[in-house]
Amino acid sequence: MKKLIIAGLFLMGLHSIQAQKNIPLYSGKAPGTENWKQKEAQTYSDLFKTEVVYNVAQPSILVFEADKAKASGTVIIIAPGGGFQSLSIKREGIDLAKKLADEGITAVVLKYRLLETKSNDPAREMMENIKDRKAFDSKTAPIKIMAGDDIKTAVTYVRSHAKELNIQPDKLGVIGFSAGASVILESVLHSKDASTVPNFAASIYGGPNEDVLASKIPAAIPMFICAASDDQLKLAPKSIQLYNKWLEAGQPVELHMYEKGGHGFGMGVQNLPVDHWIEQYTNWLKSHKYL
Repeated sequence: MKKLIIAGLFLMGLHSIQAQKNIPLYSGKAPGTENWKQKEAQTYSDLFKTEVVYNVAQPSILVFEADKAKASGTVIIIAPGGGFQSLSIKREGIDLAKKLADEGITAVVLKYRLLETKSNDPAREMMENIKDRKAFDSKTAPIKIMAGDDIKTAVTYVRSHAKELNIQPDKLGVIGFSAGASVILESVLHSKDASTVPNFAASIYGGPNEDVLASKIPAAIPMFICAASDDQLKLAPKSIQLYNKWLEAGQPVELHMYEKGGHGFGMGVQNLPVDHWIEQYTNWLKSHKYL
């Protein structure tokens, strides 16, 4: 009987961590994409070896609330990557959200607007599109602006619902993977309203462009940066440049560069030291009193 009670309590705790709310960010269609016809879909990507979401036209957030007994008041908005063509929704989104919720942090996974996918294989379509890099960058340029608006809208929503979500509005962070790192940097560096600027941020194997690297840091925002030297997209130097930007500005910054791990390691397991980046991240959060 005692074992059954313990098992029941465990399952109740597990359920509370996995519980999520899917909340649309805009009332009606998102501004600027009222005429989009594509419908959001999810599939398993053989190329990325994980679940991906694509054709996001109506941005939304998945909310994973921390157990109230553990809640620290901190909330983190997660922006998965996928080259602005898809979202690595599990390995760079939901898996991290569950981990953070278990640590006492309310986690919010952002599904931001994406380039339209005409097939049912967004990852392979992106790899085809990217062969003409100039044309691909031209197509994604307006999408990046829209995604930047989506992250700012998400920050505003979360702060305005702080009491409901059991979080503190001045303990709001953002973390982005790959393309998602560029998205979160829009809120950090290109917010016109201070209310849409997060309190802390993290870039995981991101590739900030020259415009981002030239932008002024508006406030003292601690930054955590992580990547692998053997990144197939050759983005490791970009993480170092971002680190140097924060360092030269005299802002709090921490960099973890792993020898191996490739691009897109996320919450995956490769039996390499990079698998433990999340522990370094949570230790960093503790050092800044967010956990």
